[in-house]
Amino acid sequence: MRRSWLPGLLAAAAAFLAPLAPASARAETTVRAVLEAEIVTLDPYFTTAYITRTFGFMVYDTLFAPDAKGLFKPQMVDTWSVSDDRLIWRFTLRDGLRFHDGTPVRATDCVVSLKRWAARSALGGRLMDVAAALDAVDDRTFVLTLREPYGLVLDTLGTTSSPTPFIMPARLAATPPTTQLTEVMGSGPFVYDRAAHITGDHMLLRKNPDYRPRPEPADFLAGGKVVKVDALDIRVIPDGATAVGALGAGEIDLMQYAPFDLIEQIERNKNLAVMNFTGPHRFTGHYRINTAAKPFDDPAIRRVLLRLVDQREVLDGFGLDPRFSQTCDAFFICGSPYETHVGAELLHDPSVAAARAALKATAYKGEPVIVMAANDLEAARVSSTILADRLKQAGFTVDLQVMDWAALLARRTKKTGWSVFGIHALGLDLSSPLTNSAINFTCKDAASSGFMCDTRMVGLFDRFAREPDPDKRRDIAGEIQSIVYGEGLVVPFGQFAQPAAYRTSLTGLIPSAIPLFWNVEKP
Repeated sequence: MRRSWLPGLLAAAAAFLAPLAPASARAETTVRAVLEAEIVTLDPYFTTAYITRTFGFMVYDTLFAPDAKGLFKPQMVDTWSVSDDRLIWRFTLRDGLRFHDGTPVRATDCVVSLKRWAARSALGGRLMDVAAALDAVDDRTFVLTLREPYGLVLDTLGTTSSPTPFIMPARLAATPPTTQLTEVMGSGPFVYDRAAHITGDHMLLRKNPDYRPRPEPADFLAGGKVVKVDALDIRVIPDGATAVGALGAGEIDLMQYAPFDLIEQIERNKNLAVMNFTGPHRFTGHYRINTAAKPFDDPAIRRVLLRLVDQREVLDGFGLDPRFSQTCDAFFICGSPYETHVGAELLHDPSVAAARAALKATAYKGEPVIVMAANDLEAARVSSTILADRLKQAGFTVDLQVMDWAALLARRTKKTGWSVFGIHALGLDLSSPLTNSAINFTCKDAASSGFMCDTRMVGLFDRFAREPDPDKRRDIAGEIQSIVYGEGLVVPFGQFAQPAAYRTSLTGLIPSAIPLFWNVEKP
């Protein structure tokens, strides 16, 4: 008798006993985003560009970080202490921190990183000026010894001001600060994939599987940076309308800056939403004035602009819904710990008539006012164009010159050939006297602040940095603001948000003008 049924029975038994194969491999979850510009410079200390700072927060980590209330919390640091005389600061790192190549983060990496960073940062340089020593005492502990008490130690180590004190391996941080790094090696929640980076097209950051987030909930830049997607694909789409089209079609998930004139269109799409910002997460716009050249070498003529600039007119010129903008006379921005209204009286009730009368009382002799307008930055172009028109109405001789932003930056380094231009920066950077780029901290030539110098302010900056009492620091900020407005050094034109736009399928987005992609989920 032939047993032809036996092979089939054995095969069936084998199939029954074999482990079940997975129905399908889990699809990789990728968030696709368009940011404000292409990420070109990858060395986080080498430039103050916001886009490099954004890259830095994804790939690197910091010792301390601010929460949504502006309080500085430990990030890479586990514990810290300060001596009774406030001269010896001891920091111990969290256990298990590793760089992306698997090597442990050691205290010496922090020491060398901070020294390289301080050579590029005005805020870091101030801390090093009062430091007697900064040394690693073991693999997880380093000590900062000061020559005198300094009120802003934690604020400095946790600053968001660019360049930001990100931590990198000592072997890289030992590179001279004037030499740009080509290797990217952080310990942050995302890993830079060099092989997948195509210049002019996209950059890929992958989830760091070895990252150990803090146990606290995410709170702006503080708390646990829990990455819930597999990758972040940063696309390069320079044209805003094209990016909005890609967002609507589901080809991207988020764009950092929604074009002002397309916000209403975005909000009509049930699959899209915009993220408004407040306080330090808004931009503050202001006019930078060349104090080295006529006619604005004369403070009386500069002060005419304080009587001339109508903030609401400028903000309305952007076409923004009022919920995205606000007038503000506080030089260190409204909504910050250093908000003060000292010396701001000249900004109240602006009018062409008041400015024309003020101008007639000065020694102005009809010298041309060269207004630079950047045609590739919407807020800068609109604000400068509005100012040029108001200046003409007030009796100034005006020469409006339109150029791209790169050309404007090159022109402003010269003491002649320009008078004023509109610019904006994040309140995160403008909210402190020591990080506000519109004012000169040292009275050395500074093109970014219009070559202005007032020696009274240098002493005030030093007092501010050394003062441990926040209320007294606010008073000092008021003294600085009084000089800024009294001398007509900078004229604000208001605070405004350029909202992010995103697909509503994304959840867990952290409200932040610096785009953050931990805590984000995508189905």
